[in-house]
Amino acid sequence: MKAIRFHEFGDAHILRYEEAPTPTIGPNDVLLQLKAAALNHLDVFARSGAREKNIPLPHIPGSDGSGVIAEVGSTVELVRRGDKVLISPGISCGNCPECLSKRDNLCRSYRVLGTKEDGTYAEYVRLPSANVVPIPEGLTFEEAAAIPLVFLTAWHMLVTLAKVHPGEIVLVHGAGSGVGSAGIQIAKLFGARVITTAGSNDKLVKAKALGADELINYQENDFAEEVKRITGKRGVDIVFEHIGGEVFRKSLTVVAKGGRLVTCGSTTDFNTNIDLRYIYSRHQTIYGSWMGSKNEMFDVMKFFSAEGDVARRRLRPVIDSVFPLAQAANAQLWMEERRNFGKIVLKIS
Repeated sequence: MKAIRFHEFGDAHILRYEEAPTPTIGPNDVLLQLKAAALNHLDVFARSGAREKNIPLPHIPGSDGSGVIAEVGSTVELVRRGDKVLISPGISCGNCPECLSKRDNLCRSYRVLGTKEDGTYAEYVRLPSANVVPIPEGLTFEEAAAIPLVFLTAWHMLVTLAKVHPGEIVLVHGAGSGVGSAGIQIAKLFGARVITTAGSNDKLVKAKALGADELINYQENDFAEEVKRITGKRGVDIVFEHIGGEVFRKSLTVVAKGGRLVTCGSTTDFNTNIDLRYIYSRHQTIYGSWMGSKNEMFDVMKFFSAEGDVARRRLRPVIDSVFPLAQAANAQLWMEERRNFGKIVLKIS
């Protein structure tokens, strides 16, 4: 099969478009013929080796994808050959107390597809049968591939952990990112007022179209000062954070009394200084969030289903651009340069 692999850690130029062995499946697995794969910053972290070097080489990156089931294992009953599915990218043991209590993202062996196992930048990928979800009617393969990781992450952050409810004010950082564009939509779905940030006015116009109420260009204005101005110095109820470093530190200064900050990553710097006085004097809560459970994946997918009627969908994937699989290096550079608004997708077949 054709695949994108890296044989060493480094920048995007180490990605090779080449022949790789087609995976063989076990009794509980499916072989998915991929039609599309979507990019995430996790792909860059895996490729660079900056945060994870325990990756077998050569390696196929990629966590998100969609396609058609080509083979099913001997014990698989719930899906069949020919089914159109998308990938639920969190892999766990399936047998521990956390997995059995529908909190599989807390499983000790939990990992994301494309880190330990080969991922989705390929014509085929092997998956546990529990990790595929039917594609709602009316979605293209490219749209389906753009959903899983970012919408699952944003749902777990805002709904499961922060428990967003109507009338609250939510600050969503990085509107142009995949997870940011998902966060805006989910916050609005639950009746929140959304303030969002982006590095260009063009991206802010697109964020407005997704439902954002207040817009901040962080290249032109200090986001913390702008939030204080917008809220009359009250602050926000929830900060949706995934950038880290200075952004995390300054975000604590705009969390209102009794408010929450929820973070799922650090695309810039994972080190930061925290003034503890904000946390205890304002009764703030900080949540760390990593992906979400398979059960939550089914919860969020309900809002993409409208029997093919696009106008009735409550959530929608946001696709910035589509590259052919062979141009995965260019696609990753596009993301690293923060030129995208929403998801970058690889078209595979």
